[in-house]
Amino acid sequence: MTIGAHILIVEDGALVVSALRILLEDAGHRVSDAGSVRDALETARRDRPDIMLLDLSLPDGDGLSILESLSADGMAPRVTVAVTGRDEPHVIARCKRLGCREILIKPMNAMALPGQIAEWLAND
Repeated sequence: MTIGAHILIVEDGALVVSALRILLEDAGHRVSDAGSVRDALETARRDRPDIMLLDLSLPDGDGLSILESLSADGMAPRVTVAVTGRDEPHVIARCKRLGCREILIKPMNAMALPGQIAEWLAND
């Protein structure tokens, strides 16, 4: 069996992380997770992900600061997808400006993620 993409889930909700981990690992991907800006930066720098699913609201700061920092260091994932409950035009514009490929609004259709991931990687 071919190992799939390395996916970093940046999310502070344990139940969300658990559900996504099961779904994505069952689809053949290798999954890491981080519940804070600090942990996400450490994890991504130690083992660069192919895809980062990025919650924008984290206990220790703005999730987009992770993408900014990794991009500045030349360590940005191949694909970053913002996952947020906020759909205001200025939030979406900021996500796109900083390099997010997609913006998924919570609650998202998690069952569609494996297919979306394949598409994102194929179009990278």
